[in-house]
Amino acid sequence: MGVYSNTVSFAQYRVSGDVPQQERFAWLSAALQGRIFKSIEQSAEEQAEGWTCTDAPDDPAFESPADCWRDRYLFFTYRRDQRRIPAALLKSHIGRAEGDYLAKRPELKRPPKREREEIKERARLGLLARSLPSPSTMDVSWQIDNGLLTLFSASSKAMERFEELFSKSFENLRPQLIYPYARAKALLDEAGQQQLAVANQAGSDAVLDEIQSNRWLGEEFLLWLLQRGLDGDGNFAVSVPGNYKQKEPFSAWIDDRIQLQGGGEGGPQKVAVTGSQDRYLEARSALLSGKAISSAAIYLEKNELQWRFVLNAELFTFGSFRCPPVKVEREGVEDLSERESAFYERMYLLEAGLQLFDSLLVTFLQERLGAGWQERQAAITAWLAEDTA
Repeated sequence: MGVYSNTVSFAQYRVSGDVPQQERFAWLSAALQGRIFKSIEQSAEEQAEGWTCTDAPDDPAFESPADCWRDRYLFFTYRRDQRRIPAALLKSHIGRAEGDYLAKRPELKRPPKREREEIKERARLGLLARSLPSPSTMDVSWQIDNGLLTLFSASSKAMERFEELFSKSFENLRPQLIYPYARAKALLDEAGQQQLAVANQAGSDAVLDEIQSNRWLGEEFLLWLLQRGLDGDGNFAVSVPGNYKQKEPFSAWIDDRIQLQGGGEGGPQKVAVTGSQDRYLEARSALLSGKAISSAAIYLEKNELQWRFVLNAELFTFGSFRCPPVKVEREGVEDLSERESAFYERMYLLEAGLQLFDSLLVTFLQERLGAGWQERQAAITAWLAEDTA
């Protein structure tokens, strides 16, 4: 799944550091070419990674703006190719090689340690040379003027690899994950930020501390949305800038997938609730036992258009983000290539869905940090206790 897909998973970053104001393409091209992807198909190397062109992953160039620049978006792709040898196959080849070695040396019952290591390495290299690497890619969209970067993957390992390669490629720039506390802070006005600072449970401004100490933010947001939706209170209004006008109505609710997690004697315990339900008795019972919602499928609906995604409560990564399957009318779209049109359509729909999500989050924050939260807590507590005995 990538930038052209109707359903994607992604994480968002804010890029910090100074970006050149002059000769931007020359700077960008040099940075990408410095870590450009190089194929290992004609070698025996085990893996390779680097940047490649989204529209030409087998022929990276970055020689002209058309290779990686559209309007306000920079776009390119992280590619990683790796050869993988099945453990059973490697074991079989090692066994045969050791058998051949011992057949020539009947006085030995097994090869010496050093020879065994060399046999294993020769077998591994031999199999690597005969196998083709498997490619994996992650598209990147970067709005360089506001520093917002979208990585089209929500895998923690993939995110770590991307962050490392990006930092090596772009000196003095760092991609900082937009986790719940950071997203909330960016959306609130000065008064709201002060209220958020009071609710902040982290002991420092370190990213990991702010993530782990403020898990309540994502967990309570999902619980709040679940209760409002099941209580028939799922209507909201646009409140942040974007493709839609302020105060335009939309609907939001949680349905068909909830995962809960809580500590136990044997370590973290998880409960998954799937399928559309009217009352979510199992989920409510788990919540009453002390578990919290760790992820849930959120639906957003506006003017017959619907978005659906699975939100990770701890990191605010978006899984299986499905946009409406429609064409977006844009001025000049008839003059663009089919691929360019698809790119702009996907980005438009993605940003429209995120505008609704951010408006939803702001509504929660205003209630959570305001004077009316005790009343909402009482309503949630009463709702949880209904018919769960």
